[in-house]
Amino acid sequence: MTEYLEIIRRSPLFRGIEAEELSALLDCMGGRPRRMKKGDTVLAAGEPATHLGIVLAGRVQVSRLKADGQRIVMGEIRPGQLFAESFACARAEALPVTATAGTDGAVLLLDSGRLSAPCSAACAFHGRLIANLLSVLAHKNLALAGKVEVLSGRTIRERLLAYLEDLCLKAGKNTVTVPFDRQALADYLCVDRSALSRAIGQLREEGVLEADRGKFTLKQL
Repeated sequence: MTEYLEIIRRSPLFRGIEAEELSALLDCMGGRPRRMKKGDTVLAAGEPATHLGIVLAGRVQVSRLKADGQRIVMGEIRPGQLFAESFACARAEALPVTATAGTDGAVLLLDSGRLSAPCSAACAFHGRLIANLLSVLAHKNLALAGKVEVLSGRTIRERLLAYLEDLCLKAGKNTVTVPFDRQALADYLCVDRSALSRAIGQLREEGVLEADRGKFTLKQL
């Protein structure tokens, strides 16, 4: 656990909690790091939503499988970020998403029941933890609203440009690196990979953007 304490401390869930309090708090939450290999299932769709996760190393991809077999990527989670927290806090009977290791790494799973209710020891930092969780949930709702806006685009071109414009606005520059490979980006935008590649090629020819693997520059932004 010691090797991951700095990453855990920087997570928004533990904002304002001192380093010396962190170990005791993690014990209170029953938190233990779990190693993962690329492709491992961290949380599976259909399981009861009893835990939320924090990525300690590597990346975790959250996706949803539709009835027709199409995979929709909901997002890619980086070190320090949370996943499945909304479902865990709602105590959903069955997770609608699957969390998969995008790379080798490690995660920390926390029992949402212990997190949302004050412990018997009445930890002084438990109130801060709950306030932080509410802030995380609020920001995730804003991010979800942004994705809904991206997916409201009627064409692949509109969706891609809306997504890249949003990334550029957040980064404060017109060159950004997307956190997905090409297939995952297509899944995130709910479009066909080949059609996405054609749209990128056309936008490049028109001088609207430059693209080099996952790096994009919006030239007219």
